[in-house]
Amino acid sequence: MKFVIRSLSPQESRIVLTLTEEGRREISRAEIIELLGVSPKAADRVIRSLRRKGWLERAGWGRYLLIETNQGPEVVGESNLLALASRITEPYYIGFGTAATHYGLTTQHRSVIWLVTPKRLRDRQIGEAQVRIVNPVACKFFGFSPIDVLGYKINMSDLEKTVIDCVDRPELAGGVGEAAYILARASRRFDWGRMTDYLKQIKSLSLIRRFGWFVDYVGAEIPHNLREELLRLAGHGKKTFIGPKGELQGALGYNETWHLFVNVTAKELHGCAGLGRRQTIRRKP
Repeated sequence: MKFVIRSLSPQESRIVLTLTEEGRREISRAEIIELLGVSPKAADRVIRSLRRKGWLERAGWGRYLLIETNQGPEVVGESNLLALASRITEPYYIGFGTAATHYGLTTQHRSVIWLVTPKRLRDRQIGEAQVRIVNPVACKFFGFSPIDVLGYKINMSDLEKTVIDCVDRPELAGGVGEAAYILARASRRFDWGRMTDYLKQIKSLSLIRRFGWFVDYVGAEIPHNLREELLRLAGHGKKTFIGPKGELQGALGYNETWHLFVNVTAKELHGCAGLGRRQTIRRKP
């Protein structure tokens, strides 16, 4: 979107100043009609003008977000797209690769916003980003809270839940290798007790095994007692997989510690072995 000018007509000023003075970030079409005392057609003309000038952005049917006066048009980027995506439904949280990008855990360019909600909705397009809907099972819909992104409150998974989600579904984080990289980058900032509690709350044997294997592979510095607890929870039973089902040439194979068949090649995990132990985390070229 290109903005030519941010100057305002009297009617446009009334909308922007009203929102600013009231400390609001959102307004509906119906509210604009009432505020200006004009016809719906006239209100639509004002809305179109404010959108063209970069003061308002559509957040849903008949709903708009204010682009704050001290931020200018440069704010219409990834962060504002997150604010727009957050207005799609309730309850929700922004997660997986999108949250990993927010926390600085990945260098991958993201053109997809992962919106996690129990509501059954269609994917949609917001600006240049695709919003993909993820419907989790009930026991996995937790571990998020409001954060401030350029003046907008957005529900996002916390650091620990972001990593667990990425390990649980690597395809939503850029692949298995990227999930390992994300865990390694985050491991020095973990609340390991919270991480363990989250894994216990989800009660997924396969997830605990995959997470434990990732921790060992990247050399994350998990407290000894918590690693022992994860090993106990992993238990002994039917082996589980990480990676695609079916034989994969060059796969790392069965890991006895975590009772996990690692159907992933070392090449796919290139640069992540021991990465959690390094003082300065960099990918090898």
